[in-house]
This record gives sequence, structure tokens and C-alpha cells, in this order.
Amino acid sequence: MNLKKTALHDVHVQLGARMVEFAGFHMPIQYHSIREEHRRVRETVGVFDVSHMGEIIIKGPKALDMVQKVTINDASKLSVGQVQYSAMCYEDGGIVDDLLVYRFADHFLLVVNASNKDKDYEWILKNKIDGCEVLDVSDDYTQLAVQGKKAEPTLQKLTDVDLSAIKYYWFTEGTLAGVPMIISRTGYTGEPGFELYFANEYAVDVWNKIMEAGKEFDIEPIGLGARDTLRLEKKMCLYGNDIDETTNPLEAGLSWITKLDKGDFIGREALLKAKQEGLKRKLVAIVLEGQGFPRHGYKIYKDGKEVGHVTSGTVSPILNKGIAMGYVAIEFAKIGTPLEIDIRGKMVPAVVIKPPFV
Repeated sequence: MNLKKTALHDVHVQLGARMVEFAGFHMPIQYHSIREEHRRVRETVGVFDVSHMGEIIIKGPKALDMVQKVTINDASKLSVGQVQYSAMCYEDGGIVDDLLVYRFADHFLLVVNASNKDKDYEWILKNKIDGCEVLDVSDDYTQLAVQGKKAEPTLQKLTDVDLSAIKYYWFTEGTLAGVPMIISRTGYTGEPGFELYFANEYAVDVWNKIMEAGKEFDIEPIGLGARDTLRLEKKMCLYGNDIDETTNPLEAGLSWITKLDKGDFIGREALLKAKQEGLKRKLVAIVLEGQGFPRHGYKIYKDGKEVGHVTSGTVSPILNKGIAMGYVAIEFAKIGTPLEIDIRGKMVPAVVIKPPFV
């Protein structure tokens, strides 16, 4: 299989990263221990190469109308320089993808999941309205996520932009490490941090400068393995596990980004119907009360009866307990509900908690 490589591929290999196939790319899953990388981000700062993510530009006089049609959040509320978490749905309310919407003065940038990029691009083109242009610019960008409490002091050494002035889910265009880029206060770890978008040709230089600037904070490169455990501790959904075309945003706990009153969008009728009829199941956060590693697909029980399944699970490096997300029948979704998870034939007691885990 011919895998794509990010502009930092050789750097990861030189650092001894364990490389795996992910979304058609050869990506670093870990450099040493996932647990240690996870703790590095929670305690100080780490850097992720997330250049495999997709970037799609929508521009033209009808760009806002186009974004409003295909996404479930209300993009008309965005100011220039603001970012919004959103999703796209099929007509039946199933989720095409979750994504970030960036509002620029003359266009919108949609940042989509790597594994869905081609599908998303085709879906947007299929539903395109006149008066806008849709461009897949994914291959033009290197994207780095610098995450953790020391992300800001690390990056502030490399730029004249006042990073403290960038609010959560806002961005600016500026120069950092001598390179023009998008500097965005966003991330997928639940820690303070930034996501940086810039031209591929500067990738190695920017990486090296960030690693040098973060030396005093023991900065480390972080792989996709720790990215997954970090987002799970904060109950952030992962497409393909917690959400997909068989789940709708309301049962996935994403009603806060589902603006049913904004006007028409793809999937709205199905979601209104689902809301009126009442949800049958809900995505919940579960902590194990016994020993075990809950994994995707494991069955969830209540008093010996199967009531759901695990969508994401791990042993939390911070709590040292098994944690999971999973869909359960709505009557068992209340916080405090005792459940059991079948882990390799052993029924392990668990309880529904109020997220996040950490």
C-alpha cells in the first residue's frame, strides 16, 4: 500500500517513533510510552504532527449559505477570527463527520478528520450551491498541535503576536518561528494549547524551533496513541468510534452544536423528528469500579441484560482506572447508574459519571 507521508515523516523516523498506517498516512503512534507522553501533555507541553488532517476552503459570495447548508451549528454567529466546533449530517441525521469551522474575512476553512477527508469533500461538492467555490487544500498545510499548560510560554518565545490575547476557539494570522501561519487556540487534548497551520516547506525548521523553545519545560513529541487517551479523558468524540453515520448528534451528546432553529440544513428534518419522538439511547461516560481494560465493541449490561456497547475505552493514565464511552438505552443513561461491562467473559462493575473523566 502506498502511504502518504507528512513533511515531518523523516523527523519521526529519526526520533525512533513507532510508525503505523493511519487514514492513508504513515504516522507516529508513539515515540516511547503512550502513558508517559500522555502525562507530558497533562503536566507541561507536547507537540503532535497532525498534518494528516483535512483542510477544505469554501469561498465566494454564497460561502456562508453553503456552510450553513452542510453543517449543523450556526456559522452566521461567527466573527472573523473565530472557530466553531460543528458536524455534517446525512439526510437521515447520521453523522458524515465532526469538524472545525474557521471564519476568515473572505472565506471559511473547514478542518476535517483525516480518515473522512475525501468523503467529506465529495459530500460538500455533491451539495454545492451556486455562488461558491470549494477547494481541497489538505496537501498544502503542515499542522502542528502544541498542547499543555506550557504551550503558550513555549510558543511566545517564537512570535511577536500576543498569544495571551487569543481567546479559546479564536485564531489569528501571524508570524511564528519566522514563518507566516494560522495560530489557533484549539486542540483535542482538553489542555490549553494551539494548533498551527503553515506551508509544508517550513515544517522541519518550525518543528526544531518549537522543540528548542520548549526544552526548559521538557517538551516532547507526542504520538497518535496519547492523542487518543488524552481526548478520551475529556470525553471528546472520535469519528469511527463514538460517532459515525449510524449515530445522530443528539444521542451523541452534541445537541449543544445542533442548532435546529437556525434555518434549514441537511439532516434537520430527521433530527427534529428524533427529538420529538424522544431519544432511544445516549452516549455516556463510564468509569470501571473493578480492574479491566474496556475496549471498543465490548457489551454493556444492567442486571444481566445487555443494554449497550462501549465505543471508546482505555485505562486512564491520570486516574489509573478503566474509563469508557458507550451508548446505552436511555433509561440507563442517568449519572450514578450502576452497570457492568463484559471484559473477556468477566462482568466488571462500572458506573455512569458526569464527564469529563479528568
